[in-house]
Amino acid sequence: MAQHHGEGVLMSKLRVHCFSLSLDGYGAGPNQNSENPLGVGGVALHEWLFGTRTFQQMIGKDGGTTGVDNDFAMRGFEGIGAWILGRNMFGPVRGPWLDDTWKGWWGDNPPYRVPVFILTNHPRASITMSGGTTFHFVTDGIHSALEQALDAAKGQDIRLGGGVATLRQYLSTGLIDEMHLAISPVLLGCGESLLQGIDVPKLGYQCTEHASTPNATHVVITKQHAAAA
Repeated sequence: MAQHHGEGVLMSKLRVHCFSLSLDGYGAGPNQNSENPLGVGGVALHEWLFGTRTFQQMIGKDGGTTGVDNDFAMRGFEGIGAWILGRNMFGPVRGPWLDDTWKGWWGDNPPYRVPVFILTNHPRASITMSGGTTFHFVTDGIHSALEQALDAAKGQDIRLGGGVATLRQYLSTGLIDEMHLAISPVLLGCGESLLQGIDVPKLGYQCTEHASTPNATHVVITKQHAAAA
């Protein structure tokens, strides 16, 4: 919650951006593995993003679309001083780290450009990448990761990147201040549900913004006392 994120008037927020959901509420498809890191059918959830100028810049290319989809994508990089990721968002490796060869999905120059804190049960030394990204591995839970990210962000906000299980942990404890969901016109049928079993209104959240494009329906859900802070 925002009041726990810092001191003074300008406090860091924990934000979620560009988290894609199917029409039936799944943030990833079934059977996630190295060939299908988003699960079977999960790539389709993100089609709205791939063509935007912001995403094209992330993968080192020119061009891309502007407009509402790109505007929402751009927001996710504004004022961000640190990231938190679940281990699946860092890579497909499971269990203890057998070696140090895997350094993320993005190659030597990831698009984060700030410290990134990865939730895991298995210790690993931090990795310094090109372009300002450093991966830190947190083994003592979501609250520790948030505190470390707050220190690293130096007054800026923290972006929570996912995946579904990680978002559910932070959401169910009311720690997320703002969450942008992009609902894609796709039905998955099964997979990882984001909101099932979580009483989001009871936790103090309500929809504060929504906009539709041919590619997705964008909604922003905000924790109300955070918005008033």
